Amino acid sequence: MKDRRSELAANLAAVERRIADACAAAGRERSEVTLIVVTKTYPASDVWLLHELGVRQVAENRDQDAAPKAASCKDLSLIWHFVGQLQTNKVRSVASYADVVQSVDRIKLVSALSAAAVRAEREPVCLIQVALDAESGERGARGGVAPDGVEELAAAVAGSPGLRLGGLMTVAPLAGAFAGRPEAAFERLREISSRLRADHPAATMVSAGMSADLENAVAAGATHVRVGTAVLGVRPRLG
Repeated sequence: MKDRRSELAANLAAVERRIADACAAAGRERSEVTLIVVTKTYPASDVWLLHELGVRQVAENRDQDAAPKAASCKDLSLIWHFVGQLQTNKVRSVASYADVVQSVDRIKLVSALSAAAVRAEREPVCLIQVALDAESGERGARGGVAPDGVEELAAAVAGSPGLRLGGLMTVAPLAGAFAGRPEAAFERLREISSRLRADHPAATMVSAGMSADLENAVAAGATHVRVGTAVLGVRPRLG
């Protein structure tokens, strides 16, 4: 366990240097960017070690893995993010532990999340997931709403009991005009975020960037980066 702790500590330090350097290059304060460690496929023991090392925000993308992991880490002071595509039949479970749901992409999901949050007496923050490839008609399999659907969805979240509108999330698209151009994609997200804040000033979160492209995201104004592999290592294959 000591070896794993040392490995995680070294990886975290390297990621921290990358974020700090990216902030400096962009003329931003380091405090403007929050690191979320994506712990999907890794055991709860890694979450405990990460907490010992100062990590306070973690993310999961599959409820069947996240729910038991969150339960086994319930004594830790953590903010749990759900970042995967969310089916309505998983909403009640996700609402019981997720502090932030980053993958809100349809009205039906907003309604289900609202009902589950009220029932659980919780108030998760919701991010609208934006599918930037949808503008070119080449939508990939990662989910999300087209940019022209953000306003309607944001209004639905803001008007729903038990939910708080936090901002936007995206994944650099693999198809369309932004394929292979992560910084341009994240700049587009920043434009959409600026429009959103005109109507919803508190929706300041911009979640973008992962292990391979976090520098591009920081340069484009991301407030949160979601880093998994660079901290935890190459992921085990799901069986």
